[in-house]
Amino acid sequence: MNRAVKYVLPAVALVCLAACREGNAPAAGSGGTDTRATQAESAAYGRYEEPVVMRIGFKVPDSRLNTGDSNDNNPISRYLESLTNIKVIHSWEAKGEEAFTQKAQLAIDSNDLPDAMVVDRDQLKKLIDSDMIADLTETYKEYGSELIKDMYDSTQGEAPQDGMRNGRLYGLPNVAIHADSPSLLWVRQDWLDRVELPAPRTFEDIEAIAKAFIEQDPDGNGKRDTVGLSAYNNIVYGTKPHVNGLDTLFSALHAFPTNWIRDSRGNIVYGSITPEAKEALGKLADWYKRGLIDPDFALYKETQEPIISGKAGMFFGPWWMPYYPLSEAVALDTRAEWRAFAAPLDASGKFVTHMAPVTDRYLVVRKGYEHPEAVVKLLNAFTRLERRRDPNLEAVRSLDDFSAQTGIQPRAYYPFDLLIDYTDAIEKHYADMQQALHGKIDPDALDPDTHLLYDLWLADEEQPKKNLEGWKAANAYKYGVSVLSTTPIERVRSVFYGSTMHMRSHWPELQKLESETFLNIIVGDSPLSDFDLFAAKWKSLGGDAITQEVAQIVNSRDAGRQESESAGT
Repeated sequence: MNRAVKYVLPAVALVCLAACREGNAPAAGSGGTDTRATQAESAAYGRYEEPVVMRIGFKVPDSRLNTGDSNDNNPISRYLESLTNIKVIHSWEAKGEEAFTQKAQLAIDSNDLPDAMVVDRDQLKKLIDSDMIADLTETYKEYGSELIKDMYDSTQGEAPQDGMRNGRLYGLPNVAIHADSPSLLWVRQDWLDRVELPAPRTFEDIEAIAKAFIEQDPDGNGKRDTVGLSAYNNIVYGTKPHVNGLDTLFSALHAFPTNWIRDSRGNIVYGSITPEAKEALGKLADWYKRGLIDPDFALYKETQEPIISGKAGMFFGPWWMPYYPLSEAVALDTRAEWRAFAAPLDASGKFVTHMAPVTDRYLVVRKGYEHPEAVVKLLNAFTRLERRRDPNLEAVRSLDDFSAQTGIQPRAYYPFDLLIDYTDAIEKHYADMQQALHGKIDPDALDPDTHLLYDLWLADEEQPKKNLEGWKAANAYKYGVSVLSTTPIERVRSVFYGSTMHMRSHWPELQKLESETFLNIIVGDSPLSDFDLFAAKWKSLGGDAITQEVAQIVNSRDAGRQESESAGT
Protein backbone atom coordinates (compact mmCIF):
# COMPACT_ATOMS: atom_id res chain seq x y z
CA MET A 1 0.00 0.00 0.00
CA ASN A 2 1.63 3.26 -1.07
CA ARG A 3 1.64 6.62 0.65
CA ALA A 4 -1.19 7.97 -1.53
CA VAL A 5 -3.81 6.49 0.81
CA LYS A 6 -7.44 7.63 0.62
CA TYR A 7 -9.30 8.75 3.73
CA VAL A 8 -12.93 8.61 4.71
CA LEU A 9 -14.34 11.26 7.07
CA PRO A 10 -18.11 11.44 7.54
CA ALA A 11 -19.68 14.73 6.48
CA VAL A 12 -21.38 15.07 9.86
CA ALA A 13 -18.02 14.89 11.61
CA LEU A 14 -16.64 17.59 9.35
CA VAL A 15 -19.51 19.89 10.23
CA CYS A 16 -18.99 19.18 13.94
CA LEU A 17 -15.29 19.89 13.64
CA ALA A 18 -15.92 23.18 11.92
CA ALA A 19 -18.51 24.11 14.51
CA CYS A 20 -16.09 23.26 17.33
CA ARG A 21 -13.42 25.46 15.79
CA GLU A 22 -15.59 28.42 14.92
CA GLY A 23 -18.33 28.22 17.54
CA ASN A 24 -21.04 27.69 14.92
CA ALA A 25 -21.64 26.00 11.57
CA PRO A 26 -19.75 27.47 8.60
CA ALA A 27 -21.67 29.88 6.43
CA ALA A 28 -22.60 28.64 2.99
CA GLY A 29 -20.33 29.73 0.21
CA SER A 30 -17.54 30.81 2.56
CA GLY A 31 -14.96 30.23 -0.15
CA GLY A 32 -11.50 28.78 -0.53
CA THR A 33 -10.34 29.34 3.05
CA ASP A 34 -13.01 27.02 4.44
CA THR A 35 -12.26 24.45 1.75
CA ARG A 36 -8.57 24.43 2.64
CA ALA A 37 -9.40 24.16 6.35
CA THR A 38 -11.72 21.24 5.68
CA GLN A 39 -9.06 19.50 3.60
CA ALA A 40 -6.48 20.04 6.35
CA GLU A 41 -8.77 18.57 9.01
CA SER A 42 -9.63 15.67 6.68
CA ALA A 43 -5.93 14.86 6.39
CA ALA A 44 -5.51 15.17 10.16
CA TYR A 45 -8.50 13.04 11.16
CA GLY A 46 -9.44 11.06 8.06
CA ARG A 47 -9.82 7.29 8.39
CA TYR A 48 -7.77 4.89 6.26
CA GLU A 49 -9.85 2.80 3.87
CA GLU A 50 -7.50 -0.17 4.36
CA PRO A 51 -6.03 -1.15 7.74
CA VAL A 52 -2.58 0.21 8.56
CA VAL A 53 -0.38 -1.68 11.01
CA MET A 54 1.88 0.17 13.43
CA ARG A 55 4.30 -1.50 15.86
CA ILE A 56 5.09 0.55 18.95
CA GLY A 57 6.93 0.45 22.26
CA PHE A 58 4.30 0.82 25.01
CA LYS A 59 4.62 2.09 28.58
CA VAL A 60 2.34 -0.03 30.75
CA PRO A 61 0.33 2.02 33.28
CA ASP A 62 -0.32 1.04 36.89
CA SER A 63 -4.07 0.65 36.31
CA ARG A 64 -5.69 -2.77 36.01
CA LEU A 65 -8.05 -3.50 33.12
CA ASN A 66 -11.24 -5.51 33.27
CA THR A 67 -11.19 -9.23 32.50
CA GLY A 68 -11.03 -9.73 28.75
CA ASP A 69 -9.22 -6.49 28.02
CA SER A 70 -5.48 -6.15 27.48
CA ASN A 71 -2.91 -3.41 27.05
CA ASP A 72 -3.39 -3.45 23.27
CA ASN A 73 -7.08 -4.36 23.17
CA ASN A 74 -9.30 -2.26 25.43
CA PRO A 75 -12.03 0.38 25.07
CA ILE A 76 -9.52 3.16 24.37
CA SER A 77 -7.44 1.26 21.81
CA ARG A 78 -10.59 -0.06 20.12
CA TYR A 79 -12.04 3.43 19.85
CA LEU A 80 -8.86 4.90 18.36
CA GLU A 81 -8.69 2.04 15.87
CA SER A 82 -12.31 2.60 14.88
CA LEU A 83 -11.53 6.27 14.20
CA THR A 84 -8.34 5.74 12.21
CA ASN A 85 -8.27 2.12 11.00
CA ILE A 86 -4.73 1.94 12.41
CA LYS A 87 -3.99 -1.39 14.06
CA VAL A 88 -1.49 -0.80 16.87
CA ILE A 89 0.69 -3.76 17.85
CA HIS A 90 2.93 -3.66 20.92
CA SER A 91 6.40 -4.75 19.83
CA TRP A 92 7.38 -4.58 23.48
CA GLU A 93 6.03 -3.27 26.76
CA ALA A 94 7.66 -1.86 29.88
CA LYS A 95 6.07 -0.86 33.17
CA GLY A 96 7.16 2.45 34.64
CA GLU A 97 9.27 5.33 33.38
CA GLU A 98 12.68 3.87 34.17
CA ALA A 99 11.96 0.45 32.66
CA PHE A 100 10.50 2.06 29.54
CA THR A 101 13.54 4.31 29.07
CA GLN A 102 15.82 1.27 29.40
CA LYS A 103 13.78 -0.75 26.89
CA ALA A 104 13.80 2.16 24.44
CA GLN A 105 17.57 2.47 24.85
CA LEU A 106 17.99 -1.24 24.15
CA ALA A 107 15.95 -0.87 20.96
CA ILE A 108 18.19 2.01 19.89
CA ASP A 109 21.44 0.25 20.74
CA SER A 110 20.40 -2.92 18.91
CA ASN A 111 19.07 -0.95 15.92
CA ASP A 112 15.72 -2.72 16.32
CA LEU A 113 13.26 0.15 16.55
CA PRO A 114 9.49 -0.28 16.56
CA ASP A 115 7.66 1.83 13.98
CA ALA A 116 7.14 4.55 16.60
CA MET A 117 7.94 5.23 20.25
CA VAL A 118 8.53 8.02 22.73
CA VAL A 119 12.13 8.88 23.64
CA ASP A 120 13.93 11.33 25.89
CA ARG A 121 16.23 14.18 24.85
CA ASP A 122 19.45 12.17 24.81
CA GLN A 123 17.84 9.31 22.91
CA LEU A 124 16.48 11.73 20.30
CA LYS A 125 19.99 13.09 19.75
CA LYS A 126 21.41 9.59 19.34
CA LEU A 127 18.68 8.64 16.85
CA ILE A 128 19.25 11.75 14.75
CA ASP A 129 23.03 11.29 14.84
CA SER A 130 22.61 7.67 13.72
CA ASP A 131 20.09 8.54 10.96
CA MET A 132 17.60 6.03 12.41
CA ILE A 133 14.41 8.10 12.44
CA ALA A 134 12.23 9.79 9.85
CA ASP A 135 12.29 13.49 9.04
CA LEU A 136 8.73 14.50 9.98
CA THR A 137 8.85 18.09 8.76
CA GLU A 138 6.54 17.70 5.78
CA THR A 139 4.46 14.94 7.38
CA TYR A 140 3.65 17.16 10.36
CA LYS A 141 2.98 20.13 8.11
CA GLU A 142 0.47 18.13 6.04
CA TYR A 143 -1.14 15.93 8.68
CA GLY A 144 -0.74 17.78 11.99
CA SER A 145 -4.10 18.94 13.33
CA GLU A 146 -4.98 22.57 13.82
CA LEU A 147 -5.35 21.85 17.55
CA ILE A 148 -1.84 20.45 17.96
CA LYS A 149 -0.30 23.20 15.85
CA ASP A 150 -2.02 25.83 18.01
CA MET A 151 -0.68 24.17 21.15
CA TYR A 152 2.84 24.08 19.79
CA ASP A 153 2.47 27.73 18.76
CA SER A 154 1.61 28.60 22.37
CA THR A 155 5.25 27.85 23.25
CA GLN A 156 6.44 30.53 20.78
CA GLY A 157 7.97 27.75 18.74
CA GLU A 158 10.20 26.45 21.55
CA ALA A 159 8.62 22.98 21.76
CA PRO A 160 8.95 22.02 18.09
CA GLN A 161 12.39 23.67 17.97
CA ASP A 162 13.47 21.20 20.66
CA GLY A 163 12.62 18.33 18.32
CA MET A 164 14.54 19.79 15.37
CA ARG A 165 18.01 19.52 13.89
CA ASN A 166 19.10 22.04 11.24
CA GLY A 167 15.54 23.25 10.84
CA ARG A 168 14.12 19.77 10.24
CA LEU A 169 11.63 18.16 12.64
CA TYR A 170 12.53 14.67 13.87
CA GLY A 171 10.62 14.41 17.15
CA LEU A 172 7.06 15.49 17.97
CA PRO A 173 7.39 16.93 21.50
CA ASN A 174 5.14 17.03 24.52
CA VAL A 175 4.43 20.47 25.97
CA ALA A 176 5.25 21.39 29.55
CA ILE A 177 2.52 23.49 31.17
CA HIS A 178 3.86 26.59 32.91
CA ALA A 179 1.74 25.92 35.98
CA ASP A 180 3.45 22.57 36.54
CA SER A 181 6.80 24.14 37.48
CA PRO A 182 6.19 26.06 40.73
CA SER A 183 5.94 24.14 43.99
CA LEU A 184 3.54 25.68 46.51
CA LEU A 185 3.30 25.27 50.26
CA TRP A 186 0.19 23.22 51.10
CA VAL A 187 -1.07 23.63 54.67
CA ARG A 188 -4.00 22.15 56.57
CA GLN A 189 -6.08 25.26 57.19
CA ASP A 190 -8.13 23.56 59.92
CA TRP A 191 -4.89 22.93 61.84
CA LEU A 192 -3.68 26.46 61.16
CA ASP A 193 -6.94 27.82 62.62
CA ARG A 194 -6.61 25.58 65.66
CA VAL A 195 -3.10 26.86 66.48
CA GLU A 196 -4.21 30.43 65.66
CA LEU A 197 -1.40 31.35 63.27
CA PRO A 198 -1.62 33.52 60.13
CA ALA A 199 -1.04 32.40 56.56
CA PRO A 200 2.66 31.73 55.88
CA ARG A 201 4.77 34.13 53.84
CA THR A 202 8.32 33.92 55.18
CA PHE A 203 10.79 31.32 56.41
CA GLU A 204 10.00 32.47 59.96
CA ASP A 205 6.28 31.89 59.40
CA ILE A 206 6.93 28.32 58.24
CA GLU A 207 9.13 27.69 61.28
CA ALA A 208 6.39 28.92 63.61
CA ILE A 209 3.74 26.76 61.94
CA ALA A 210 5.96 23.67 61.99
CA LYS A 211 6.68 24.17 65.70
CA ALA A 212 2.99 24.61 66.49
CA PHE A 213 1.96 21.57 64.45
CA ILE A 214 4.42 19.48 66.47
CA GLU A 215 3.64 20.81 69.92
CA GLN A 216 -0.01 21.93 69.97
CA ASP A 217 -1.88 18.75 69.01
CA PRO A 218 -3.50 20.23 65.86
CA ASP A 219 -5.45 17.04 65.10
CA GLY A 220 -6.98 17.08 68.59
CA ASN A 221 -6.34 13.43 69.43
CA GLY A 222 -4.46 14.14 72.65
CA LYS A 223 -1.22 12.65 71.31
CA ARG A 224 2.04 14.20 70.14
CA ASP A 225 2.02 12.33 66.82
CA THR A 226 2.04 15.06 64.17
CA VAL A 227 5.05 16.46 62.31
CA GLY A 228 6.10 19.92 61.20
CA LEU A 229 7.19 19.99 57.55
CA SER A 230 7.01 16.82 55.50
CA ALA A 231 9.88 16.19 53.07
CA TYR A 232 11.26 13.90 50.34
CA ASN A 233 14.53 12.00 50.73
CA ASN A 234 15.72 13.04 47.25
CA ILE A 235 15.57 16.66 48.50
CA VAL A 236 15.03 18.37 45.11
CA TYR A 237 13.45 17.47 41.80
CA GLY A 238 15.19 20.14 39.73
CA THR A 239 12.66 20.12 36.89
CA LYS A 240 8.96 19.35 37.41
CA PRO A 241 8.02 19.22 41.10
CA HIS A 242 6.09 16.48 42.80
CA VAL A 243 5.17 15.68 46.39
CA ASN A 244 7.40 16.87 49.24
CA GLY A 245 10.31 18.29 47.25
CA LEU A 246 12.15 21.16 48.91
CA ASP A 247 12.91 23.08 45.72
CA THR A 248 10.90 26.13 46.82
CA LEU A 249 13.03 26.62 49.92
CA PHE A 250 16.17 26.62 47.76
CA SER A 251 14.58 28.96 45.20
CA ALA A 252 13.64 31.48 47.89
CA LEU A 253 17.37 31.75 48.64
CA HIS A 254 18.13 31.97 44.90
CA ALA A 255 19.62 28.49 44.84
CA PHE A 256 18.72 26.22 41.93
CA PRO A 257 20.18 22.74 42.46
CA THR A 258 20.48 20.44 39.41
CA ASN A 259 19.89 23.42 37.08
CA TRP A 260 22.46 25.15 34.90
CA ILE A 261 22.26 28.88 35.56
CA ARG A 262 24.25 32.07 35.04
CA ASP A 263 25.85 33.58 38.11
CA SER A 264 26.02 37.31 38.90
CA ARG A 265 28.98 37.68 36.50
CA GLY A 266 27.19 35.93 33.67
CA ASN A 267 29.19 32.71 33.93
CA ILE A 268 27.41 29.37 33.54
CA VAL A 269 27.49 27.35 36.75
CA TYR A 270 25.90 24.21 38.09
CA GLY A 271 23.29 25.31 40.63
CA SER A 272 24.06 22.57 43.15
CA ILE A 273 27.55 23.87 44.00
CA THR A 274 26.80 27.58 44.52
CA PRO A 275 27.07 29.48 47.86
CA GLU A 276 23.29 29.90 47.77
CA ALA A 277 22.83 26.12 47.72
CA LYS A 278 25.10 25.86 50.77
CA GLU A 279 23.02 28.48 52.57
CA ALA A 280 19.81 26.57 51.83
CA LEU A 281 21.30 23.30 53.11
CA GLY A 282 22.37 25.09 56.28
CA LYS A 283 18.81 26.32 56.82
CA LEU A 284 17.36 22.84 56.28
CA ALA A 285 19.97 21.20 58.56
CA ASP A 286 19.01 23.66 61.29
CA TRP A 287 15.30 22.90 60.84
CA TYR A 288 15.93 19.15 60.94
CA LYS A 289 18.07 19.46 64.08
CA ARG A 290 15.28 21.43 65.77
CA GLY A 291 12.71 18.79 64.75
CA LEU A 292 10.80 21.11 62.41
CA ILE A 293 11.24 18.69 59.49
CA ASP A 294 9.70 15.23 59.84
CA PRO A 295 12.49 13.22 61.53
CA ASP A 296 11.49 10.10 59.56
CA PHE A 297 11.33 11.73 56.12
CA ALA A 298 14.31 9.78 54.78
CA LEU A 299 12.80 6.43 55.77
CA TYR A 300 9.44 6.41 53.99
CA LYS A 301 9.01 3.96 51.12
CA GLU A 302 6.40 6.32 49.65
CA THR A 303 6.97 10.00 50.32
CA GLN A 304 3.23 10.75 50.56
CA GLU A 305 2.67 8.33 53.49
CA PRO A 306 2.55 10.92 56.30
CA ILE A 307 0.25 13.18 54.27
CA ILE A 308 -2.31 10.49 53.50
CA SER A 309 -2.23 9.10 57.04
CA GLY A 310 -2.96 12.53 58.55
CA LYS A 311 0.39 12.80 60.31
CA ALA A 312 1.56 15.83 58.27
CA GLY A 313 -0.23 19.12 57.81
CA MET A 314 2.34 21.02 55.72
CA PHE A 315 4.33 20.10 52.63
CA PHE A 316 5.45 21.44 49.26
CA GLY A 317 3.90 20.36 45.98
CA PRO A 318 2.47 21.66 42.68
CA TRP A 319 -1.03 23.00 42.07
CA TRP A 320 -2.53 19.58 41.36
CA MET A 321 -1.96 18.10 44.83
CA PRO A 322 -5.74 17.78 45.49
CA TYR A 323 -5.86 15.19 42.72
CA TYR A 324 -3.24 13.19 44.63
CA PRO A 325 -2.30 12.68 47.44
CA LEU A 326 -4.74 15.09 49.09
CA SER A 327 -7.80 13.29 47.74
CA GLU A 328 -6.59 10.17 49.55
CA ALA A 329 -5.97 12.16 52.75
CA VAL A 330 -9.41 13.79 52.66
CA ALA A 331 -11.10 10.44 51.97
CA LEU A 332 -9.63 9.22 55.28
CA ASP A 333 -10.32 12.44 57.19
CA THR A 334 -13.11 14.59 55.78
CA ARG A 335 -12.36 17.32 58.35
CA ALA A 336 -9.14 18.17 56.50
CA GLU A 337 -9.14 21.55 54.77
CA TRP A 338 -6.05 22.13 52.64
CA ARG A 339 -4.91 25.50 51.28
CA ALA A 340 -1.97 26.51 49.09
CA PHE A 341 0.41 29.42 49.65
CA ALA A 342 3.19 31.03 47.62
CA ALA A 343 5.77 30.75 50.39
CA PRO A 344 8.42 31.38 51.42
CA LEU A 345 9.10 34.64 49.63
CA ASP A 346 12.68 35.76 49.03
CA ALA A 347 14.38 38.60 50.90
CA SER A 348 12.80 41.19 48.62
CA GLY A 349 9.31 39.73 48.98
CA LYS A 350 9.16 37.87 45.64
CA PHE A 351 8.07 34.31 45.00
CA VAL A 352 10.82 32.62 43.01
CA THR A 353 10.72 29.31 41.18
CA HIS A 354 12.76 27.38 38.65
CA MET A 355 10.99 26.34 35.46
CA ALA A 356 10.78 22.93 33.85
CA PRO A 357 12.04 22.50 30.27
CA VAL A 358 9.40 23.33 27.68
CA THR A 359 9.49 19.69 26.60
CA ASP A 360 11.27 16.51 27.65
CA ARG A 361 9.77 13.70 25.53
CA TYR A 362 9.54 13.19 21.79
CA LEU A 363 7.49 10.91 19.56
CA VAL A 364 9.72 9.52 16.81
CA VAL A 365 9.14 7.34 13.76
CA ARG A 366 11.46 4.64 12.50
CA LYS A 367 13.15 5.64 9.27
CA GLY A 368 11.64 3.53 6.49
CA TYR A 369 8.23 3.05 8.12
CA GLU A 370 5.75 3.26 5.28
CA HIS A 371 3.17 5.40 7.05
CA PRO A 372 4.78 8.11 9.21
CA GLU A 373 1.58 10.12 8.72
CA ALA A 374 -0.28 7.40 10.66
CA VAL A 375 1.73 8.29 13.77
CA VAL A 376 0.70 11.94 13.44
CA LYS A 377 -2.92 10.96 12.85
CA LEU A 378 -3.00 8.87 16.04
CA LEU A 379 -1.48 11.77 17.96
CA ASN A 380 -4.18 14.04 16.52
CA ALA A 381 -6.94 11.62 17.52
CA PHE A 382 -6.02 11.06 21.14
CA THR A 383 -5.01 14.68 21.72
CA ARG A 384 -8.43 15.80 20.50
CA LEU A 385 -10.02 13.22 22.80
CA GLU A 386 -7.87 14.25 25.78
CA ARG A 387 -8.78 17.92 25.30
CA ARG A 388 -12.48 17.06 25.01
CA ARG A 389 -12.73 18.32 21.43
CA ASP A 390 -13.81 14.97 19.99
CA PRO A 391 -17.12 15.46 18.12
CA ASN A 392 -18.19 11.81 18.49
CA LEU A 393 -20.22 12.51 21.60
CA GLU A 394 -21.77 9.10 22.10
CA ALA A 395 -18.43 7.30 21.91
CA VAL A 396 -16.83 9.84 24.24
CA ARG A 397 -19.68 9.40 26.71
CA SER A 398 -19.07 5.66 26.63
CA LEU A 399 -15.38 6.20 27.43
CA ASP A 400 -16.35 8.56 30.26
CA ASP A 401 -18.61 5.84 31.67
CA PHE A 402 -15.76 3.33 31.41
CA SER A 403 -13.48 5.75 33.26
CA ALA A 404 -16.07 6.40 35.98
CA GLN A 405 -16.70 2.68 36.50
CA THR A 406 -13.05 1.58 36.56
CA GLY A 407 -11.15 4.66 37.72
CA ILE A 408 -8.96 4.31 34.60
CA GLN A 409 -8.18 7.51 32.70
CA PRO A 410 -8.21 7.02 28.91
CA ARG A 411 -4.76 8.63 28.68
CA ALA A 412 -3.31 5.57 30.46
CA TYR A 413 -3.93 3.53 27.31
CA TYR A 414 -3.16 6.00 24.57
CA PRO A 415 -0.53 4.41 22.30
CA PHE A 416 2.03 7.05 23.27
CA ASP A 417 2.70 8.72 26.61
CA LEU A 418 2.82 12.18 25.09
CA LEU A 419 0.38 14.78 26.38
CA ILE A 420 0.09 18.10 24.57
CA ASP A 421 -1.73 21.19 25.80
CA TYR A 422 -1.50 24.96 25.65
CA THR A 423 1.43 26.08 27.77
CA ASP A 424 -0.83 28.49 29.71
CA ALA A 425 -3.81 26.11 29.74
CA ILE A 426 -4.22 25.90 33.51
CA GLU A 427 -4.21 29.64 34.13
CA LYS A 428 -6.60 30.15 31.20
CA HIS A 429 -9.04 27.54 32.55
CA TYR A 430 -9.04 29.38 35.88
CA ALA A 431 -9.49 32.84 34.37
CA ASP A 432 -12.36 31.69 32.15
CA MET A 433 -14.06 29.88 35.05
CA GLN A 434 -13.86 33.03 37.14
CA GLN A 435 -15.52 34.97 34.34
CA ALA A 436 -18.34 32.43 34.20
CA LEU A 437 -18.71 32.14 37.99
CA HIS A 438 -19.04 35.93 38.28
CA GLY A 439 -21.59 36.14 35.46
CA LYS A 440 -19.31 37.96 33.05
CA ILE A 441 -19.55 35.30 30.34
CA ASP A 442 -22.07 32.60 29.51
CA PRO A 443 -20.84 29.22 30.84
CA ASP A 444 -21.89 27.68 27.52
CA ALA A 445 -19.16 29.76 25.87
CA LEU A 446 -16.47 27.87 27.81
CA ASP A 447 -14.35 25.38 25.91
CA PRO A 448 -15.13 21.72 26.74
CA ASP A 449 -12.18 21.27 29.12
CA THR A 450 -13.07 24.40 31.10
CA HIS A 451 -16.80 23.67 31.10
CA LEU A 452 -16.18 20.30 32.72
CA LEU A 453 -14.05 21.94 35.42
CA TYR A 454 -16.73 24.60 35.89
CA ASP A 455 -19.40 21.94 36.44
CA LEU A 456 -17.21 20.09 38.95
CA TRP A 457 -16.50 23.34 40.80
CA LEU A 458 -20.24 24.12 41.11
CA ALA A 459 -21.03 20.57 42.22
CA ASP A 460 -18.46 20.76 45.01
CA GLU A 461 -19.72 24.18 46.06
CA GLU A 462 -23.23 22.79 46.44
CA GLN A 463 -22.18 19.60 48.26
CA PRO A 464 -18.58 19.88 49.51
CA LYS A 465 -16.62 16.60 49.51
CA LYS A 466 -19.63 14.51 48.51
CA ASN A 467 -18.00 13.64 45.20
CA LEU A 468 -14.22 13.45 45.46
CA GLU A 469 -13.82 13.80 41.68
CA GLY A 470 -15.46 17.21 41.94
CA TRP A 471 -13.50 18.03 45.08
CA LYS A 472 -10.19 17.28 43.34
CA ALA A 473 -10.79 19.69 40.46
CA ALA A 474 -12.48 22.38 42.54
CA ASN A 475 -9.74 22.51 45.17
CA ALA A 476 -6.85 22.24 42.72
CA TYR A 477 -8.14 25.30 40.88
CA LYS A 478 -9.75 27.17 43.78
CA TYR A 479 -6.60 27.07 45.89
CA GLY A 480 -3.65 25.86 43.81
CA VAL A 481 -4.22 27.63 40.50
CA SER A 482 -5.71 30.72 42.13
CA VAL A 483 -2.41 31.28 43.95
CA LEU A 484 -0.43 30.89 40.72
CA SER A 485 -2.78 33.25 38.89
CA THR A 486 -2.70 36.01 41.51
CA THR A 487 0.95 35.88 42.62
CA PRO A 488 3.75 37.66 40.73
CA ILE A 489 6.30 34.92 40.10
CA GLU A 490 9.98 35.29 39.21
CA ARG A 491 10.68 32.35 36.93
CA VAL A 492 14.27 31.13 36.51
CA ARG A 493 15.03 28.79 33.64
CA SER A 494 17.93 26.45 33.29
CA VAL A 495 20.09 27.47 30.35
CA PHE A 496 20.78 23.86 29.37
CA TYR A 497 19.04 20.49 29.32
CA GLY A 498 20.42 17.27 27.94
CA SER A 499 23.86 15.73 28.19
CA THR A 500 27.43 16.30 27.08
CA MET A 501 30.27 13.92 26.23
CA HIS A 502 31.72 13.92 29.77
CA MET A 503 28.25 13.62 31.32
CA ARG A 504 27.78 10.20 29.76
CA SER A 505 30.69 8.76 31.73
CA HIS A 506 30.72 10.94 34.87
CA TRP A 507 27.14 12.01 35.55
CA PRO A 508 25.88 8.97 37.52
CA GLU A 509 28.79 9.26 39.96
CA LEU A 510 28.31 13.03 40.29
CA GLN A 511 24.58 12.68 40.90
CA LYS A 512 25.16 10.05 43.58
CA LEU A 513 27.73 12.29 45.26
CA GLU A 514 25.33 15.23 45.22
CA SER A 515 22.33 13.30 46.50
CA GLU A 516 24.26 11.70 49.36
CA THR A 517 25.93 14.98 50.34
CA PHE A 518 22.68 16.93 50.45
CA LEU A 519 20.88 14.28 52.50
CA ASN A 520 23.77 13.74 54.90
CA ILE A 521 24.13 17.47 55.60
CA ILE A 522 20.40 17.91 56.27
CA VAL A 523 20.07 14.96 58.65
CA GLY A 524 23.28 15.90 60.46
CA ASP A 525 25.44 12.97 59.40
CA SER A 526 27.86 15.47 57.83
CA PRO A 527 28.70 19.04 58.89
CA LEU A 528 27.77 21.94 56.63
CA SER A 529 31.50 22.46 55.98
CA ASP A 530 31.43 19.23 53.95
CA PHE A 531 29.61 21.18 51.26
CA ASP A 532 32.89 22.84 50.27
CA LEU A 533 34.56 19.43 50.03
CA PHE A 534 31.66 18.20 47.91
CA ALA A 535 31.92 21.17 45.53
CA ALA A 536 35.66 20.64 45.08
CA LYS A 537 35.24 16.91 44.57
CA TRP A 538 32.39 17.48 42.12
CA LYS A 539 34.62 19.71 40.02
CA SER A 540 37.59 17.32 40.08
CA LEU A 541 35.50 14.25 39.18
CA GLY A 542 34.47 15.74 35.85
CA GLY A 543 32.29 18.65 36.88
CA ASP A 544 34.70 21.27 35.55
CA ALA A 545 34.97 19.54 32.18
CA ILE A 546 31.17 19.23 31.97
CA THR A 547 30.71 22.89 32.88
CA GLN A 548 33.05 23.89 30.06
CA GLU A 549 31.10 21.71 27.63
CA VAL A 550 27.78 23.18 28.72
CA ALA A 551 29.12 26.73 28.48
CA GLN A 552 30.41 26.08 24.97
CA ILE A 553 27.07 24.63 23.83
CA VAL A 554 25.02 27.43 25.39
CA ASN A 555 27.26 30.27 24.19
CA SER A 556 27.32 28.84 20.67
CA ARG A 557 23.54 28.44 20.68
CA ASP A 558 22.97 31.97 21.99
CA ALA A 559 25.34 33.41 19.40
CA GLY A 560 23.44 31.58 16.66
CA ARG A 561 20.15 32.98 17.89
CA GLN A 562 21.54 36.49 17.94
CA GLU A 563 22.74 36.09 14.37
CA SER A 564 19.30 34.83 13.31
CA GLU A 565 17.58 37.74 15.05
CA SER A 566 19.97 40.23 13.45
CA ALA A 567 19.36 38.69 10.04
CA GLY A 568 15.62 38.90 10.65
CA THR A 569 15.75 42.60 11.39
